[in-house]
Amino acid sequence: MLPAARHQAIVDTVQRERVVRVSDLAQQLGVSLMTVRRDIELLEESGQVERIHGGAKLPGGATTHEPGFELKSTQLPAEKRAIAVEAAGMVHEGMAVGLSAGTTTWALAQELARGPRITVVTNSVRIADLFHPAAPSGTTFGSTVILIGGERTPSDALVGPIATAALKQLHLDLLFLGVHGMDRDAGFTTPNLLEAETDRAFVAASRKLVVVADHTKWGTQGMSTIAALEEADEVISDAGLSADARRTLEESVSRLRIAQPV
Repeated sequence: MLPAARHQAIVDTVQRERVVRVSDLAQQLGVSLMTVRRDIELLEESGQVERIHGGAKLPGGATTHEPGFELKSTQLPAEKRAIAVEAAGMVHEGMAVGLSAGTTTWALAQELARGPRITVVTNSVRIADLFHPAAPSGTTFGSTVILIGGERTPSDALVGPIATAALKQLHLDLLFLGVHGMDRDAGFTTPNLLEAETDRAFVAASRKLVVVADHTKWGTQGMSTIAALEEADEVISDAGLSADARRTLEESVSRLRIAQPV
């Protein structure tokens, strides 16, 4: 396939799927991963696509598109685990901890499932499932999990009026919030309006808000704001966070933590 035809095929796929992985494009086009990466770089220069880690998406500012859990779980696994390990150190025996849905909070849940006994409140079926085998065999100990109900989103979040009503009755020591984007003006955002509403109920129910987000979330705007930067007590990100982003977050939140590779 000639480069021009290959480029058009990539653009057509991105316009149809909105978010695509390099590996899927390489298989579709019958070329190497490196060839696809170079093609995406050229297409980004012409404004036809936007590069993301491991793939490409439609270019633009605020977005209403929400990639599915499976795609997001393949992106930046080392950074997400580093963030998860840093966050897990904040959790102590007996705490009531909120975990919003998302792949970074899912990585954190994997750490917490091996940690102290706590009460976990989540709107993620995947996160809730992680805690079921966590108790030692032959015992009745282990963390208590409260899974709120609601309508399921592409990112595997349970959202909507049922979820929001359940959270209004709860009081959490700590909330770990995963987000689609972080921006100086828009704050912490998500493309899903119902998920934003549910996340805001999570924030209102919590004594302390900790946002867990890798560096690629900076400068990204979802359509709906969950909270302003100033509403977060802490943000945990990774070493890829730019100097400008660090300055802004350090001025806005009580503490910025940069997780180191594990």
